[in-house]
Amino acid sequence: MKKIFLYIVICLAAIVTGCDKDGEFITVSGLESSALVTSESGIVLSKENKDAPMLAFSWNESELVISNESMSIPEDIPNVMIEISDKETFEDIQYIEPETHIYSFTGGQLNTLAKNFGFTPGESTPMYFRVNTAYGVNTEPYYSNVLAVNITSYTIDMSKGFILNADKEETGFVLYSPDSDGEYFGFTGTSAWGNWYMQEGDGTTWGNDGVDGSAFLLSSDEATMWNFWYPGLGGCYYTTLSTSGKEWTATYIPALNISGDVTGEMVFDKTEVKWFISVTTTVDNATVQVSCDNASLYNLSTSTDDDAAISKELGFIADASGALSFDMSVASATDIAFGTAGDYTLTFYLADPANWYYEITEGKTVVEDPISEFLYLPGVDDLTSGAWTFDNYLRLLSEDDSTFAGIVSVNSEWGYTMSLEEGNWDNHYKLGDSEGTLLVNGENNITAPDAGMYLIQADLKNLTYSHSEVTGLSYAGFNGDWAMVAMDASSVEGVYTSSVTINAASEWGAKLYLNGEWDYFFGGAEGKLYFGGDGITDDASIAAGNYDMVADVKNQTYTLLGDEVYIVGINDVWNFTSVVLSKVSTGVYSGSVSISADSPYGMVIHLDQSWNRYYGGSFSSIGYLGENINDVKDLAYGAYDITVDFINNTVVFEAQ
Repeated sequence: MKKIFLYIVICLAAIVTGCDKDGEFITVSGLESSALVTSESGIVLSKENKDAPMLAFSWNESELVISNESMSIPEDIPNVMIEISDKETFEDIQYIEPETHIYSFTGGQLNTLAKNFGFTPGESTPMYFRVNTAYGVNTEPYYSNVLAVNITSYTIDMSKGFILNADKEETGFVLYSPDSDGEYFGFTGTSAWGNWYMQEGDGTTWGNDGVDGSAFLLSSDEATMWNFWYPGLGGCYYTTLSTSGKEWTATYIPALNISGDVTGEMVFDKTEVKWFISVTTTVDNATVQVSCDNASLYNLSTSTDDDAAISKELGFIADASGALSFDMSVASATDIAFGTAGDYTLTFYLADPANWYYEITEGKTVVEDPISEFLYLPGVDDLTSGAWTFDNYLRLLSEDDSTFAGIVSVNSEWGYTMSLEEGNWDNHYKLGDSEGTLLVNGENNITAPDAGMYLIQADLKNLTYSHSEVTGLSYAGFNGDWAMVAMDASSVEGVYTSSVTINAASEWGAKLYLNGEWDYFFGGAEGKLYFGGDGITDDASIAAGNYDMVADVKNQTYTLLGDEVYIVGINDVWNFTSVVLSKVSTGVYSGSVSISADSPYGMVIHLDQSWNRYYGGSFSSIGYLGENINDVKDLAYGAYDITVDFINNTVVFEAQ
C-alpha cells in the first residue's frame, strides 16, 4: 500500500514540503482507485432538458488511515476530479471538481461539453468519463475505470447573447454575434447605472470581473463576477461585447436628429428600443437623413467617467427594403424618402440586432403627456411650514382613473387645495358642494381635519376625496404568516420599524397595513412602497435571517437591514471589507475609516454583499438605489467616525 508522508510541525495537520525543522513523520494511507458506475449508456439531449439532471455518476470512497490517531486527516485529502474526454486515451480533458462521491450532469452541461469537443449535433458520439483521485496536487493519481456514454447533442445557437437583469433573469432583449464567434453587438435601452449580465447560448454567463473590479472588463467566473453596469446616463446605447477580448463597450446616443427636407429630433422609447418622430412634409418625395453627432463611447480606458468618454458620430444607412445599418460617421447617413406631401411617422426599430429596420406610416403619432405623477396640496401644513407650499403631495395610483393617494402630515389653518402642477396657483381643485367632493376652481378651500397624520385619497374623475387618520402600521405575509405584527413608531413621524425573521420566500410577499386593519395597505418593490400594490418580495432575493425593517409611509420607502452595512468607493476601493459599519441601534450603524486617497466616483452604502441593494444620494439625504454619494470627495484626508442613520436618511463623518 502506497503512503503519503505529512511533516507535522507545531501540531499543524497539513502537508509541508521543504521544511528544515524537526518533526514527526505522519503517514496517511489507504487511497485506492475508485469504481465508477452509472446507469446510462446513451443520452439524447435537447433544449427542453438542458436544465434537467440527465447523467449521474457515483464512485466509492477510500477509507484513509492516519498513523497518528490523535491527528486529523486534512479536509482536502484526497483531491478528487472527474475527467471527461472525447477519446478513450484522454488526450483532451475537461475537468469537474465534485463536492461528494455522487455527481449529476445537466443536459446543458453535457451539451456544452459535446460542443467543446466538436461533436456533430444529432449524431450519437461516445464521451469518456473517469475519476482521478490523489493525495494532493502533483502526487500520483489513482484512476477509476473508464466509462463511455453515447451523447447525442443538439445545436447551440451562439449567435444570440441573452441580456439578463441584475437577478440574472431574462429581459427579452439580446445582443447578436452573426458569426457565432463571441463578438456581440446591439442597441439597448437602460436607466442610469443599469445593471445587467449576458448569457450565451451554451449557458455561459458573463459579468464584470469582480477580482480586478474595473468597469467594462469581462469575467465568466460566477463565483467572483459582478453585474455589468452602464454609465450614469439613462437612454439608448450601442453595446458591444467581446468574449475573446474580455471587454465590452457602451456608446451613449443622447438623440437622433433628422435633417434634409424636414428637421427634428426623434423620441426614444426605452421599453421597446425604438426611435420615432412625426413630421409634416410640404413637398412630394421629401427626403431626410438620420444621425447623431454627439455620441459618447465608454470602454475599459474611460470607465464610466463622462469627462473621459470618447466623442463619436453615427449615421444611419437605409435601403429601399426598410433595412437599417449604420456607420460611425454623420456623413454616411443616407436618404429616407416619404411619399406625397403630408403627415407621417418615421420609426426606427432597433430591439432585434439581427434585423434593424424602419417604417414610415401615414399620420402623426401624438405623444400625450401623462397626467401628473403628483397631486400637490398647498396649504395642508401652513401652521407647520409657515407658508403655502407645494412640498406635500399625493402619488398617482391610476392614470386611467385619475386617482391619487398618500400619507400626509396635516396642520392647516385655512384648509387646502389640490393642484396637478407644481407652482400653478391658477388651476386648483377645491371643495365641492359638500364634504368629500371636489370642484375645479371652486370658491372654498377643502376643509382640513384636525392636526395629525392622514391617508388622503383623491379621485379626480369622480371629483371626490377622503381623509383617514393614521395611528399605526403593521406588517403581515413574511414566511407566509398573515398574522399582523404591529411596528414601532420612530422619532420621525411616519417612519416605523420592526424586527423581521425571514425563513423562506413568501408566496404572495408581505404587505404593510394601516392602523392594524385590512382596509388600507402598502405593497412594494426595490425600496419603494405602493399604496394598494403587490406584496414586498425581497424575501425571495435576500438570505434567510434576522432583519430590521424600516418603513416610511409618508415618503413611501422601505428597507430591510442586517447587522452590518458596507461602504464602498472611499479611497477608490470597491470591496466589502474596507469600511464595515455595525448596527448600534435599529436603523443606525457606525464605524470608522481613514481617508488617504481621492474617491473619484464617490461612495455607496451597500446593505449586503450582492451589489444589488444599496443607498446613494447625499450626506443629508440618502435614498435606496440612489446615485453615488459625492459629498465624500470634499472631505480632507484623515481618520473619521461614520454614522449612517436609515431613520433620518443621513450620513455623518466626524473627524477623530
